[in-house]
Amino acid sequence: MITIDDFKKVDIRVGKIIDCSYIENAKHSTHKLTIDIGETGTKISCARLVNYTKEELVGRLVLCVVNFAPRQIGKNVSEVLTLGVPDGKDECVLVVPERDAQIGSRLY
Repeated sequence: MITIDDFKKVDIRVGKIIDCSYIENAKHSTHKLTIDIGETGTKISCARLVNYTKEELVGRLVLCVVNFAPRQIGKNVSEVLTLGVPDGKDECVLVVPERDAQIGSRLY
């Protein structure tokens, strides 16, 4: 069990995907996302998103953990963790705000 103070250490923010490219020959990630997180800045996230096309991703609001250390994913560095849950085939379904939310706002 964790405490509410432990949970508050995880900084989860609303971001907007402003660019997306496919990662060629990647073992685990399929997309390189550029995400605007408001005052936190623009960050890169690498994610395995086989359920989504580039066109479906650009402009979408997502939730991201912004206070993890950057992680090397193949030839790319992932600066934030874009949150998702598995579907019936164990592929990622993005966790998104139900309604329009302010970019950069923190989950509470």
